Amino acid sequence: MNENEAELSGAPQKRSPKPSPTKIGNHQLSPSTLMMGYGFDPELSEGSLKPPIFLTSTFVFENAAAGKRFFEGVTGKRPGGAEGLIYSRFNGPNQEILEDRLSIWEDADDALAFSSGMSAIATLFLTFCKPGDVIVHSGPLYAATETLIAKILGKFGITYIDFPAGSTREEIDVVLDKAKGMGRVALIYLESPANPTNALVDVEAVAAARKAAFPGDDKPPIAIDNTFLGPLWAKPIAQGADLTIYSLTKYAGGHSDLVAGGLVGNKEMINQVRTMRNTFGTICDPNTAWMLLRSLETLELRMEKAGTNAEKVCAFLRDHPKVETVGYLGFLEEGSRQADIYNRHCTGAGSTFSLYLKGGEREAFAFLDALKIAHLAVSLGGTETLASAPAAMTHLSVPDERKQALGITDNLVRISIGVENADDLIADFENALQSV
Repeated sequence: MNENEAELSGAPQKRSPKPSPTKIGNHQLSPSTLMMGYGFDPELSEGSLKPPIFLTSTFVFENAAAGKRFFEGVTGKRPGGAEGLIYSRFNGPNQEILEDRLSIWEDADDALAFSSGMSAIATLFLTFCKPGDVIVHSGPLYAATETLIAKILGKFGITYIDFPAGSTREEIDVVLDKAKGMGRVALIYLESPANPTNALVDVEAVAAARKAAFPGDDKPPIAIDNTFLGPLWAKPIAQGADLTIYSLTKYAGGHSDLVAGGLVGNKEMINQVRTMRNTFGTICDPNTAWMLLRSLETLELRMEKAGTNAEKVCAFLRDHPKVETVGYLGFLEEGSRQADIYNRHCTGAGSTFSLYLKGGEREAFAFLDALKIAHLAVSLGGTETLASAPAAMTHLSVPDERKQALGITDNLVRISIGVENADDLIADFENALQSV
């Protein structure tokens, strides 16, 4: 196509970015290496080594025909999505580079970035669910997710049924059979490890149960919140999930200085969610996307250091006389169902765990108030160690009877280990336990 033909057709005339290499010969480059430059061509940004922050609300079209083509893609009138930049509610250079890099960690087809983890989850639910539909989910879930399903979507005639995180294939079969009797099953939603108990979901069993319950092509998507272990220690798409959700605020961001969410997985499903995101405007902003690009460069280093620290800290806490039990994935009883799931699904135990103290809320609060290095704050996956009391804080809105059924008790403290010196953290926890 010559320049005149390109102008008449409305095809983009500006030079496209050079494709980023993912291999050297037959050698596949690792995600940690690709985080340094994948998806960005410095020549398109004055030779800048790092992507600039594109602080603009709108983008100039090459010509009117190009603008039409871009809108045909973004509105779905033509398959393939937007061929160029239109408006920052839809896309932007920083967000597109971020999405390219997010998809690499799980070898996913595509990815989307959101303004928060909950905006990602809400946009997902509203993409696939309509009045009269049923959501099947594992339990427990992050409290805001439980609230969204039970209280908000319930107002629109969407119902749910759940199963415990560690359920067997047979138990999941029973729940799916019941769900089919309640209405159209629109979505199977999982969280593993569960927040805050660290209970694992058998994604392979869920995928097998779905295949048996829905033998045709019309299957409900399987989506999973992979925030606690992903993307380094768990890759659920390999076990049969269609979509993986992240609070990018946590390990991906990793510095407790931003709020964002991500969704990776099946391209067709991602495009459906993209259409909903374009309408709602739940995309993350350019500055946040830029900060996440910075953080992804050290993701593996930070997670590995935090994981090593957690192993040492949990080894100390495990035998302490004031500790009832430690819900750490590295301590699963060999031969147990949870250990079986862990061995098949996970490559590391993570750095967030549940600590059950002997006593109740009084003991939990005394421990938290005595901490000197660890910070009393909600969230997880940051460079600093954080500790909180889920029953009284993040999961306060969950009904008491459900909290008890899910093991979210008053003596539970959730701890997220950071990258400090492990011996210093042990000294801090030992000193705090003396106050219990």
